[in-house]
Amino acid sequence: MASNSCFTRQQRLLHSREFQHVFNNTQYKSADSLLVLLAADNDCDQARLGLALSKKRIKTAVARNRLKRLIRESFRRHRHELPGIDIVVIGQTRAEQVSNQVIYDCLDAHWKNLTARCKKSSSL
Repeated sequence: MASNSCFTRQQRLLHSREFQHVFNNTQYKSADSLLVLLAADNDCDQARLGLALSKKRIKTAVARNRLKRLIRESFRRHRHELPGIDIVVIGQTRAEQVSNQVIYDCLDAHWKNLTARCKKSSSL
């Protein structure tokens, strides 16, 4: 795998305090019936991703792992467009019932939405 397509530790939210920072200081939000994305500015020059896919919402491990894989892959493809923000993706119950392509399309819209909101707030 090429180094520019890896999902390294520097691109992940690893600790609970990093997740709590996003939950407590949400500046940008993008939501639909499948996924909720919360984002907050970070001190890095790159976007970082955290996943919050609970058993309560996504019942089976197979479905949770599939969603995590799809979200990580989409993030890898779009991370160069995103500013320096920390993003937490929260899965909704309906997300386990739709196809991979629907998830990818949903995520594409969310990445564009977050990018536009960040640009809009930075120009103010």
